[in-house]
Amino acid sequence: MTNWIEISTGYSGKLGKSAATKGRWQPYLFLGITTNLVFWLLAFCYLQFTSPTYTSKSAINLPGAGSNANVNLPGIGQASYENSSPYSYSSTQDPRENYKFIAGSEPVLKVASAQLNMSLEEFGKPRIKVLDNTTIIEVQFQGKSPEEAQNKSVAFYKALEARLNELRIQEALKKDLGIQTSLNSSKRKLQTAQKRLSNYKASSGLNSEEQIKELTTNIEELRRQKAEILAQQQQANTRLQQLSANLKLSAQQATQAFVLQSDQIFQHNLKDYSEASASLAVLESKFLPDHPQIIAEKDKRDMALKALLERGKYLLKEPVTLAFLNQLNLSSNNNGNTAQESLFQQVVTVQADQKGLTSQAHALEKQITQLETRLKNLAQQESNLDALKRDMQVAEAVFSTTLTRLDIGKSNAFGSYPFMQIVNEPSLPVEPSYPKKEYVYIGATVGSILLTSGIFLLSLRARHQQKE
Repeated sequence: MTNWIEISTGYSGKLGKSAATKGRWQPYLFLGITTNLVFWLLAFCYLQFTSPTYTSKSAINLPGAGSNANVNLPGIGQASYENSSPYSYSSTQDPRENYKFIAGSEPVLKVASAQLNMSLEEFGKPRIKVLDNTTIIEVQFQGKSPEEAQNKSVAFYKALEARLNELRIQEALKKDLGIQTSLNSSKRKLQTAQKRLSNYKASSGLNSEEQIKELTTNIEELRRQKAEILAQQQQANTRLQQLSANLKLSAQQATQAFVLQSDQIFQHNLKDYSEASASLAVLESKFLPDHPQIIAEKDKRDMALKALLERGKYLLKEPVTLAFLNQLNLSSNNNGNTAQESLFQQVVTVQADQKGLTSQAHALEKQITQLETRLKNLAQQESNLDALKRDMQVAEAVFSTTLTRLDIGKSNAFGSYPFMQIVNEPSLPVEPSYPKKEYVYIGATVGSILLTSGIFLLSLRARHQQKE
């Protein structure tokens, strides 16, 4: 009996101990189930009542290639233009960061929000990310609906492009103002140089280098002509000497003889004198010197001689003597000596040619002297003309180069603000970017596991403390 009671008592002790242990676990189990239910309920409520947010993604590219242009100006020079890559200025300067700052600036966002009739707070700010080692900028806009997110991105790009154009116009105006000032200055210098050159040409009579070349050519041509005339003159002198030797007369005597021989009155007087002299010689051989016929014939001869000498003086413009006339060996016959007359005529012709050639040579010499003097003066003036031309060419080069720079600068509107290329158009999101169900479920699951683990560890600690 006693043993049964002991056994019974021991069994009932075990049951009490088990019940006590179970009683200690129940609060922790209840706490774990309750907290997990609350945790998951909150997660489901969050998914149910949180408004979804959609994100429209896009990307823009800022090309990094540079450009250049060279313009050749014939006879003036060369104008060059170079647009360096926006990434080549400095290793610490990135134009994408500039665009990132401009894109997030208030003027751009105000214009973009005004396009959608939104306030600046409702429109929000974009998320802009610069991708390393690329020329790409990533842009994201959030909206309450897919269409709103996409419309925000489109309005943003329109406003950004408009702002960049404003900045480009402002930059171009300032550059044009500076270049225009330089252009006006170079234009005034060019006009001054042109005026000085034209005034100098008008006062000096020298217009171009071709004028000096033509003058030099003319002088050389005149010298050649003079050499030819001198050669012809030498030939005439030789011919005249030869004719004089044949006639045994000097050139002047031959000319005088030709003049007398050609005059009919002189020839008639010479004939009368010759006939009277011949008749007198016959009479003197027959009669005494005081014979009346001889006296009469002498008077006739003397009268013919007097007329002959007077006519010769008239023709030759100088006194002549009978001895001089005899030296000329003139013929009293009208028909004369044909060969002798021909020689006389040749002498006169050659002598006339000689005088003409001499006159031409003197005229050419005088003309050459005048042209050489003019050439010397023009050569001295040419240095001044060249200096004025160089000044004008430099002024033209500066003016043309400045004008070309102005024109090229107008064609380059992307100096400090390179053009923007949209490589990814704003997307129309299909699923909301916030909240993400999978992320909420994963978070709730991880939270449940951590919470349950914590409660379990807490219960173990409490049990360990009771055993002690």
